[in-house]
Amino acid sequence: MSEKGEKRNAENSGAEEMEQSAEARTESADSARIEADMTKLAADLDELRQTLQRRQADFENYRKRIEKERSEDARRTTARLIEGIIPILDGFEQALAAHKEPAYEGYRKGFELIYKQLLENLGKLGVERVDPAGRPFDPHAHQAMDRTETSEHADGTILQVFQPGYMFHGRVLRPALVRVAVHADAASKDQVN
Repeated sequence: MSEKGEKRNAENSGAEEMEQSAEARTESADSARIEADMTKLAADLDELRQTLQRRQADFENYRKRIEKERSEDARRTTARLIEGIIPILDGFEQALAAHKEPAYEGYRKGFELIYKQLLENLGKLGVERVDPAGRPFDPHAHQAMDRTETSEHADGTILQVFQPGYMFHGRVLRPALVRVAVHADAASKDQVN
C-alpha cells in the first residue's frame, strides 16, 4: 500500500475510534440517564405506594368512626323512644293494680298479656327494669324519696320501691324511686337537727 493509503487507513481508524469513543460516551451517558430515570421512577412508585397505604388506613379509620357514630346515634334514638314508653309502662302497672275486681278479669288478662309483650320486646332492645328492693342504695341508679330509721335492716338498704327504674345498655334511663333504711345513731340525728 501506498503511504497515502496507509494514512487514510490510519485516519479512518482514528476517526472510527473517535466515533466509537463518542458513541461509548453517549451510550454511557444514556445508560446513566436511564438509570437515574429508573431510580427516580422507583422512588416515585414507592412514594405513591406509601401514599396509597396511608389513604387506605385513613379511609378504614373513617369508616370505623362513621360506623361507631351511627351505632351510637341509633342507641340514643332508641333510648329516647324508650324514655317515652316508660310512662306507658307505669300506666299499665297502675291500671293492673287498680282493677282487681272479678268483673274486670277478662280485661285484666288482656292488659297483662300486652304489658308482658311490651316488656319482652323492650328487653330484646336492651332495656333492663331496675327493682332494687332489699339491695344497697346506689345513688347512680336510685333516687331516695324517703328515709326510715330502723335497726332491722343494714344502713343504706332499700326498703321499698315507689317506682322502678330502667337501664338501657348500662345507662340509667330513669332512676328507681326508693325508701332507704338508716340507722338511728347520734351522727344521723345531729345531721337532721
